[in-house]
Amino acid sequence: MSDQSDIMRSARFRAERETDWRKLEALTAKAEKQGLNRMSFAEARDLASLYRRSTTALSIARQISLDRALLRYLEALTSRAYLSVYAPQERLGGLLRRFLTQGAPQAMRRSWAFILIGFLCMALGAIAGYFLFFENASWFHVFMPPEMAGGRGPDSSTEQLRSVIYDNDPDVNGLGAFATLLFSHNTRIAIFVFGLGAFLCVPAILLTFYNGLLLGAFYALHVERGLGLDLAGWLSIHGVTELSAICIACGGGVQLGAAVLFPGQRTRGDALRDAGRDAVKLALVAAIMLIAAALLEGFGRQLIQDRTARFVIGWGVGALWLSWFVFAGRKRS
Repeated sequence: MSDQSDIMRSARFRAERETDWRKLEALTAKAEKQGLNRMSFAEARDLASLYRRSTTALSIARQISLDRALLRYLEALTSRAYLSVYAPQERLGGLLRRFLTQGAPQAMRRSWAFILIGFLCMALGAIAGYFLFFENASWFHVFMPPEMAGGRGPDSSTEQLRSVIYDNDPDVNGLGAFATLLFSHNTRIAIFVFGLGAFLCVPAILLTFYNGLLLGAFYALHVERGLGLDLAGWLSIHGVTELSAICIACGGGVQLGAAVLFPGQRTRGDALRDAGRDAVKLALVAAIMLIAAALLEGFGRQLIQDRTARFVIGWGVGALWLSWFVFAGRKRS
């Protein structure tokens, strides 16, 4: 008799309110599909009102112990409606726009000291590789993996080195093949220096320094043959962006490592979580820059053969990156 009474009470409870629930379900589905900002004022008002009524109904249903199916339905419906009414109504495009105009540049400015460490590691490695080559040219083979050297080294002729710098035929196995390998290598380095930075900073610093050694030794080889400016021009097109991305990724990794080493009054977990907010943004910036570097290398290397134009494009793009980091996302006074 009691079970029959509960069933009747549940049916009566549902019948009295089911029209509102169906309407709430339809409005919630529309809000999920289109967004609350695209709904009319009346629809948004009804959505909020019906949500409050449904939460009240859910509370009553729990108190009088109605059937579980009805409770599960109301819990799911009110949860969806809550997200539609109160959750941030921002789509992927809005999140991306906010990241590019505010989040990324602000994180770069807050993390400038860690990014500077990344650039210093790269620069010190390049200087060391440069002078070690002139001390003993055999250091070139120590630093440069054979697959990246592509047969070039201290034994290569000056004309051979010059021809691949200004080779605009993508089918020829020249500097283009080296550029592809260099980009792949630098992408892996950027991933590693960020991911391993949490291990007390050391792997990030060493990998960035090693990348600088490669760059310094390769540049010294061309300087010895009087091709320093020619190689610098070729590297500028994509290298300004690509190498900066590695240094920024290193800065993010060092930021994570510093949080582990120097947590201050916080636990290491809390310090790592706080540092990760900016560090992850630095990693995303580095990823965007690597994609841009790939486009610059893919088109610029083959289409632009003038040395001056290469410098202008490479460092001009670098100036645009710097302007974004310095000026974007600042609050108006």
